[in-house]
Order: sequence, then structure tokens, then C-alpha cells
Amino acid sequence: MTNRRYSDEEVAAIFAKAIEAEGPALTQTSRDAGLSLTDLQNIGRDVGLTPEAVANAARSMDAGAPASARTFLGFPIAVERTVMLNRRLSEEEWELLVVRLRDAFDAKGRVSASGSFRQWTNGNLQALLEPTSAGHRLRLRTFKASAHVGMRFGMFAMAMSGAVAISGAFAGHFVGSLPHVALLFTMGVGMFASGVLPLRQWARTRRQQMERIADDLGRA
Repeated sequence: MTNRRYSDEEVAAIFAKAIEAEGPALTQTSRDAGLSLTDLQNIGRDVGLTPEAVANAARSMDAGAPASARTFLGFPIAVERTVMLNRRLSEEEWELLVVRLRDAFDAKGRVSASGSFRQWTNGNLQALLEPTSAGHRLRLRTFKASAHVGMRFGMFAMAMSGAVAISGAFAGHFVGSLPHVALLFTMGVGMFASGVLPLRQWARTRRQQMERIADDLGRA
């Protein structure tokens, strides 16, 4: 046997074939049970990963899906992240979480409570702590309202420029309407661009901030 190294795709294929070959010798229970955290840590240790790194990665899987963005015309205008906690946060832990939120988003925000619900808001940026059957769920979400408004008004102004051009052409004053058409179209492009240009960086920053909060809760 040579000492050549195998790519990720080859490793996956090798294990798939090995599992298929050993299939009859495996019980249904062992195939369905999966691997425990200890199993994963033992495997990780063989390839140079520390047990702590594997445990942190496993906790991130339990915490819910990564932050996702809602789009408008293909541009991200809202970012959301849900963190599932298998326990209830105490009042002290909630207060510490508010400190983390203020630090991560560089915003003071406002805190409110209603029964077992807790909320921290700063404009369109929200952190909602809600009870579940297993513990608490933290929902982080934000919406770039100014960009959404700029894009919509920009599209409206560009559409109006076309309507003015068509109206002028039917009335026999197309040339005379061109200055108005150009002004409306330029305004529309400017408003649309002002809404679009900062969106990707804004969404990337918000996703990173939300992931930091989720990682902090996973390690707590």
C-alpha cells in the first residue's frame, strides 16, 4: 500500500464503499444511531483537531441554521439568525446577553419584557428571546428599511421617466419632454444606487455580528 494522500472526495468515496461492504455486519441500530460527540472527538484527534474545537463545532450545529438574508431584486435587505438553546436563560444571563448585543452591534438599544418574553431593539434591529419546550430561542433579525425605500422610489422615478417619454411622443412633444425624462431617470438611478451600493457590506457585517452572538451562546 502506498503512502499517497487522498482528497476529500476520495476519502468520502472510500468510507462509503467500506460502509457498503460492511453493511450486512452492521445492525440497523448502529447505522441509525450516528456518532456521539466522543466518537467525533476521537476521530478529530486522529487528524489533529482538539476535542474543544470539535465540541464547539458540534454546539454550533445544535444552535440552528447560519444567519440568512432575505432579498429584494436579488439584493439582501434583511438578515436573520435563530439560536436554539436547550435551556432557559436566567435573568442574569439575559442581562449579560444584552451587554453582548450592545457591544456586537455598537448600539445601546432598548430592553422590554412581557411575561417570559424578552426583547432588545435598536430601530429595525431586534433580538427576541422566546420560551420553547426545550428552553429558550433567540431570534436575531434586522431590516435595511432605508435601502428598500431608496430602491422602490428609484424604480418609480425611472418608470415615470418612461411614462413621460411615451406621453410626450404621443403628444408630438417628445424632444421637448427629453429634459424632464433625463431628470427623472437620473434621479431614479441615483436613488436606486444609493439603496443598493451599501447592502452587501451591510448584510455581511450583520451576519458576522449575529454569528458572534450565536458562538458566544454556544460556548456559555
